[in-house]
Amino acid sequence: MEPEIKKVLVPIDFSDYSKNALKYAIGFAKKFKADMILIYVVEPVIYPPDFSMGQIAIPAVSAEWDKKAKEELDKLAKTEIPPDINVTTVIKTGKPFVEIIDTAEEVDADIIIIATHGHSGVEHILFGSTAEKVVRKAPCPVLTLREPIKGFHFREEIKKESE
Repeated sequence: MEPEIKKVLVPIDFSDYSKNALKYAIGFAKKFKADMILIYVVEPVIYPPDFSMGQIAIPAVSAEWDKKAKEELDKLAKTEIPPDINVTTVIKTGKPFVEIIDTAEEVDADIIIIATHGHSGVEHILFGSTAEKVVRKAPCPVLTLREPIKGFHFREEIKKESE
């Protein structure tokens, strides 16, 4: 039985890792004639004013970041994704892995294509990996991509550099 893939969810954090995963996902979406949903998660800004009050979020700053993130994500979609692929951009605020999983459920994604940043050692123990948490809790299959991506070369970029 062949998988039916109609919606591909691609988390973007504007790192080179996630941009390369996006390039891979574009090829994937073309092959399956699937729609793409790009998601960027803004982590809320939390300032501890003093120890008695705990932590509070500053909504005005978050609203401005949401607007800027939406502009950047729309620009990325417009410049990177060919016009024959239907694309939607989503901005969420919260913990990235939670918002990615919730969005996958909301849009009924058939697959999530996500970059791993390859943290190791202490950094990995302290923070874990968003990709790892998504893999464990996602409502659909998850394709994780590490650098370098096997079988995926940026031939155009190599050609341009040699000219």
